[in-house]
Formats: sequence, C-alpha cells, structure tokens
Amino acid sequence: MLDSIRLPEQLRKQIEDYLEKHLPEEACGILGGRDGRVEVMLPVRNELQSPVRFRMNASEQIRAILWLESQGMDLIGIFHSHPSGPEFPSDTDLQEHAYPESAAIICSLTNAGWVMRAFSIQEGRAFEIELVFH
Repeated sequence: MLDSIRLPEQLRKQIEDYLEKHLPEEACGILGGRDGRVEVMLPVRNELQSPVRFRMNASEQIRAILWLESQGMDLIGIFHSHPSGPEFPSDTDLQEHAYPESAAIICSLTNAGWVMRAFSIQEGRAFEIELVFH
C-alpha cells in the first residue's frame, strides 16, 4: 500500500477538465506511473452514463492496463467523480473496488471547485492516502 501519491498539477488539471466534460455523469479513468508518482491519466468510458454510479468499459480498461504494462508503469489508481459528493468512497465503491493494490481516487465537485482524495480500499474499508499535488 502506498503512503502517498504524487500528482503533477498539469495532470490534475487534465483530470478536472475530463470530469467537467462529462458532467452531470460520473467520469472515470486510470492513473499510471512509478513509485507512487503519477505520470499519465488514461480516460475510460463510464458504461453506465450515470450521475451516481460508474462501471468502466471493460475493453478500454484492459487496453489501458496493458498499455501501462508495456510502458513499465504501475496501476497507481483508478479515479472517478462524485459530481454531487461525497468526497469519500461510497458503499458501492467499497464493495466493488477490484484492485486493492491500487488507490481509489475520488473527485468531488464543491462550490470551491474539484476536491480529490485518495484511498486504499482493503476488505471493504477505506484508508486515506496522502495525495500530494506538485
């Protein structure tokens, strides 16, 4: 489990722009990199097109993970938005997070803009991971 995740401001902005384009629906994608440092954001289509749930398109998800492996990168996290909050994993997120070695990045829209928090989800419980923007 990672102690912290480092996310460059440029990628943070890229994620926020992607999330904005998909409002009011939840948007999702994959973050890849090395040693807890995010190097790439790979968008994956939300099959459910729902404002309260997401399911990654399976073929896009597999393609993204295989690409990360081909580049020697780790799957650092899976991000998705909660357009109406909350800024922590829902019960569904806790039950359905399928990659316990990677973080769940929850992006919530507030009056002050997007808030991003990272969590390790283990056995249905969430533990916050420090998310450092640089």
